[in-house]
Amino acid sequence: MVPLMQDVGNELSIAQRISLRRPAMPKAMAKIADVITAHPTAPVELTITELADQAGTSAATVTRFCRAIGFEGYTQFRVGVAAESGRGDTGTTWRTDIAEDIGQDDPADRVLLTLLGLHTRSMETTTSLLDLDDVQLVARAIAEARHVDIYGVGGSGVIADEFRGRLYRIGVNAHSWSDVHDGLTSAVLQDASSVAVGISNTGRTEETIEMLSHARAAGALTVAITTDADSWLASSADVALITASENPAQRPDDLSIKHSQLLVIDLLYVLVAQRTLGQAATRLAASAMAVSSHRRTPSAPDARGTTRQKESTR
Repeated sequence: MVPLMQDVGNELSIAQRISLRRPAMPKAMAKIADVITAHPTAPVELTITELADQAGTSAATVTRFCRAIGFEGYTQFRVGVAAESGRGDTGTTWRTDIAEDIGQDDPADRVLLTLLGLHTRSMETTTSLLDLDDVQLVARAIAEARHVDIYGVGGSGVIADEFRGRLYRIGVNAHSWSDVHDGLTSAVLQDASSVAVGISNTGRTEETIEMLSHARAAGALTVAITTDADSWLASSADVALITASENPAQRPDDLSIKHSQLLVIDLLYVLVAQRTLGQAATRLAASAMAVSSHRRTPSAPDARGTTRQKESTR
């Protein structure tokens, strides 16, 4: 474990702190140090998840790295980097953290249309990148699989959970994993009747690559969902489904990238449901019935305690 720099004064620059601690850092933290040494303003430009992806590690490791060089967390680290690099002004912060192609004073209608354009282009680009033969191969394998493992860390973990939830509702035995220890335990238990899916925007997230690689070694059909066809994750998979990558005009945490991932899992979900229609219909009906008692009726009591009908939208 790398101790906190409580014994080192603030007179040291961030670069000096990193250089001082780099030799004693574990491999994963050293990768973060190397990324920042090569690109000193990366913390200002990237979210914690994106920096973790760049270094091929996890957000938790980034937090430990920040503490190792004397910061409480990533937010404080970013502020320190911005201050040292002269990028702490609000204009620069807006361009790097919020939006490069949206002005700070733009009206709401322009912001909406700009975001709509970004999201639409991302979805259209993903549509052009997808190989439908590969998509159908994956859908068929999932429909016939004994078990489906889905791996993702950070923001990609949210997508993995969503995919698992959709598949589970139509009768597919699916599980999602963001913790590498739990994921590895499941990965090594897969076999030729299993499918394993790894999700990572950059394709460089170390934990996801490791889990998917173990599943492949165990005999599972492995699938990567990533923006980089030449990434480690794509190379670790039997099939790679490529989504739109981030462009320079997008915010570091642009949701259009996540929407592209959601488009892919939605497509797979529908294609799997087509192949398991009888089972899917039965399962969906059962799940809808199970939660029906927790949904409110179309009418609701008003402030006087009487029941009023919702106004017609026609």
